[in-house]
Amino acid sequence: MDRTTALELDWLWDDFHRVVNMTSQELGTWLRTNGAGENSEPLPERAGTETGRKVLAILGKRRTDLTDEDVAVMRKVVETVHVQRRTDLEPAAGDSAWRRRLMTLGHDPLKPV
Repeated sequence: MDRTTALELDWLWDDFHRVVNMTSQELGTWLRTNGAGENSEPLPERAGTETGRKVLAILGKRRTDLTDEDVAVMRKVVETVHVQRRTDLEPAAGDSAWRRRLMTLGHDPLKPV
């Protein structure tokens, strides 16, 4: 794995699972629902954004099975959620587009962390 130390990976793993507050089932359902159009629905493995699908895959892995790409995705998700939510991560309402964007990353801002 890249230059990530075991301690950094422990922190990242914990922080990722703290900010991704949707279960894999909730995220999978959200990605399929959000990706469905009026006339079609994408195949389940292609539903949602690429990052959302990667988050869903990471949720199904053990820490020892992570790849360098997984670690990069986890960093991106943690950073994005912290930038969008600040550091407090307390439940808060926002505009619906903002909430939908965060939910594609597995973070529901209306759900307690």
